[in-house]
Amino acid sequence: MSDDPVTAQRLRRALPLFAALASFLLVVAVMAALYFGREILVPVTLAILLSFVLVPAVRALRRIGLPRVPAVLLVVTVAFGALVGVGLLIANEGAQLASDLPRYQITMREKIASLRGATESQGTLSRFIDMVQDLGAELRPGKDAEPGKEGEKPLTVEIRQPKAGLIETLGTLAAPVLHPLATTGLILIFTIFILLQREDLRNRMIRLAGSGDLRRTTAAIDDAVSRLSRFFLAQLALNIAFGVVIGAGLWLIGVPSPTLFGVLAAILRFVPYIGAVISALLPLVLAAAVDPGWTMVIATAALFLVVEPICGHVIEPLLYGHSTGLSPVAVILAATIWTYLWGPIGLVLATPLTVCLVVLGRHVERLWYLDVLLGDQPALSPPAIFYQRMLAGDPAEAIDQGREFLKERALVTYYDEVALAGLLMAQDDLSRGSLDPERQAEVGAAIRAVVDRLGTMAVARRARRGTARAGSSETAAAVAAAGPDRQAAGIVLRPEDLPPRWRGPAPVLCVSSRGPFDEAATLMLSQILQRHGLASEVIAMSALREGQRPQNSDFALICFSYLEPVSLSQIRFTVRQARAAVPGVRILVGFWRERDPATLERLRRATSADILVTSLNDALAASIEEARRPATVPPAGRAASSPAFEARAAAALPA
Repeated sequence: MSDDPVTAQRLRRALPLFAALASFLLVVAVMAALYFGREILVPVTLAILLSFVLVPAVRALRRIGLPRVPAVLLVVTVAFGALVGVGLLIANEGAQLASDLPRYQITMREKIASLRGATESQGTLSRFIDMVQDLGAELRPGKDAEPGKEGEKPLTVEIRQPKAGLIETLGTLAAPVLHPLATTGLILIFTIFILLQREDLRNRMIRLAGSGDLRRTTAAIDDAVSRLSRFFLAQLALNIAFGVVIGAGLWLIGVPSPTLFGVLAAILRFVPYIGAVISALLPLVLAAAVDPGWTMVIATAALFLVVEPICGHVIEPLLYGHSTGLSPVAVILAATIWTYLWGPIGLVLATPLTVCLVVLGRHVERLWYLDVLLGDQPALSPPAIFYQRMLAGDPAEAIDQGREFLKERALVTYYDEVALAGLLMAQDDLSRGSLDPERQAEVGAAIRAVVDRLGTMAVARRARRGTARAGSSETAAAVAAAGPDRQAAGIVLRPEDLPPRWRGPAPVLCVSSRGPFDEAATLMLSQILQRHGLASEVIAMSALREGQRPQNSDFALICFSYLEPVSLSQIRFTVRQARAAVPGVRILVGFWRERDPATLERLRRATSADILVTSLNDALAASIEEARRPATVPPAGRAASSPAFEARAAAALPA
């Protein structure tokens, strides 16, 4: 850094630009290396992916006592023997199909003629067929170069190459054979050495990833390798089963060469989204050429339309989850990039390669951005997503996510883990001066809209403990982050369960503090209490100071809500005023920000509150315990911390 302060300041301002430029150049360099080095990188990549599939077989042979080298050689020999057999099968079936194609030309011509006759009245398809035939005639050799000069033929110039020698002829004939053989040989060699040196390669990966925390790095790499092996094995097994079913179905339908199309369907299904569609095109065309009618075409289309959704939406989730861990945009982008870099083989390898990158991003700290760019997990936390939608003025999307969340968890859990946490983020921005008054009003209105809509959903008598079965990945991430519902979330009190003082029209008064977002937090608290059998009334602190009074006067519990507490002395004064106004009332103070449990009791005494809580779950559990407490027992003040108070609530309340 320069000693000149002006120069140093300019360098600091330009540093993000330099970093972005360096990242761009790095991406360009990596893509150039992948493109120009594909002759070497493709065999290496195929060998690595193949090793993921073969590792379980090698481990199984090692467990029964076979040494490493014979186990690796046996597994590789069987695997490559199967691949060679599949290749020979494809070549044989393809040659047979090519020899049979001329027999189907007559049927295809008759079908085209029938199509033309069927649409002659409309003329659309007929004109299209005539246009295709005219274009074909124009492209045929011998057509007049100038249509205006009939009878004139263009002068044909023929250039004859000298006869090639023996070596050139052999080279021409051997080139198409030697290149695939060389590639296969490289894949074979790399696969053998990767399986033989697997532990050594893992240690080198640990060294590259950083060996500061050896245990964590080793566990991450082992977990990544095992996940990838399971994924590739599951995908391979599913695609083979898909090819077998398609081949058997085509054989029953009567389509020629069903084995060829079954093998192609299994291979092409590795291509994301469009692989199954591509594998269906040739059987459909052949079925149209073979069958004079349309029965075979319809049956072939129905076969693919039934089998592919079952594999993609029923069997795949059972084998390796609801997705590959990739976002749909990442899958399409990866398929485009890998196809451009490595051609058709890149299209087949796009999904496995991108899965590897995402797994590395999740386990290697230096590559975290790969998971953010390519993974299907939300880039923001559930509270951040909630707050962002409030800033964008889009409460409808937050309502939809909340509804999906409430299919698996209680409303109080959603408010505590998502909405209230998002409110705290808004409060932090307000404290920093990042929100102007107009934006404060917009965010507050959006949050109140979410609370009002979610409060209309039916009350579940019992908390659910599953995971999100439907909805977006954002909803699933929110459910996973929230964890299970607490016991109080499943309790709904009935009037006969309450003491006389708690049976009034509104035995609980919820008072919001002075902040612009405290009203939303207080509405959440009031709504939660009402949904669990404790009617409540909401009033703002400013309204009380202006002389406004609640509709009811006999309260059993008064709850003061603070997103950002004011001075403790002012809270203590407010609590004493409430006790003087309503004799015998119990006071609950909610500080909706996580605090050290060791300080909660000190804060409760400092505020003179009977109960002090830091979450809506704690407030609900404490209110239910107060409502069910016998009136003859004088309760003692307490601070309801999440672990300790939850244990007391679990002991005091029935399941």
